[in-house]
Amino acid sequence: MTMFAWFIFITAATLEVAGDAVIRKGLRGSIIWFIVAGFLMLGGYGVVVNTVKWDFSKLLGVYVAVFAVVSVLAGRFVFEETIPVSTWLGLAIIVVGGAVIQAGPGLGR
Repeated sequence: MTMFAWFIFITAATLEVAGDAVIRKGLRGSIIWFIVAGFLMLGGYGVVVNTVKWDFSKLLGVYVAVFAVVSVLAGRFVFEETIPVSTWLGLAIIVVGGAVIQAGPGLGR
């Protein structure tokens, strides 16, 4: 995967995680402008992630692994959550799945 793709995926995942967190805060605090801001961030994620010129299935398959890593790390370090071992294990499985998708058809040869 190129540095450009890594940059795009990390940026998109950050927008998606932050957008969801802002919407969550807006809903819990009844703050409409937080909800609108989160909505715009989620729209930005959709635009950013699709700048990588890959087949849709590969694009989103690999992106899901990056998103999962950013999500768990945000939960741990931004929201100071305690992450159970089962979540770390599941994250590892997702990352392996993303690597398999990234490797593409070359694995079956």
